[in-house]
Amino acid sequence: MCDAKVLSQVGASVISRCHECRCIFIWNNNLILSFTPEQFIQFRDFTLELNFENYTFPFPDGQERMVMRTPVNDVQFTFSSDEWEDFHAAMDEAVYMQEVYSLMDGRE
Repeated sequence: MCDAKVLSQVGASVISRCHECRCIFIWNNNLILSFTPEQFIQFRDFTLELNFENYTFPFPDGQERMVMRTPVNDVQFTFSSDEWEDFHAAMDEAVYMQEVYSLMDGRE
């Protein structure tokens, strides 16, 4: 695993970046997702198009959670409303911090 620097941390969502390989990692509870910088932006843009209320289902514990499908039918992510907001806030902050670090590194 890379030696990654934290770009953002909001609630259970932590987003980091490896300076060497430029991979972006999303750490959320027991999941780690990894992306190239371009894939990360595409993933963030994809999630921005999802309306929380359109994808919620009541779970056995009585809480409404969003189910986000992935290209792999057997893999889906779930978020409470607060977790979804934290997830987006962390990604938005990470995009901003990635731009700052890119400017500092002389990359555009």
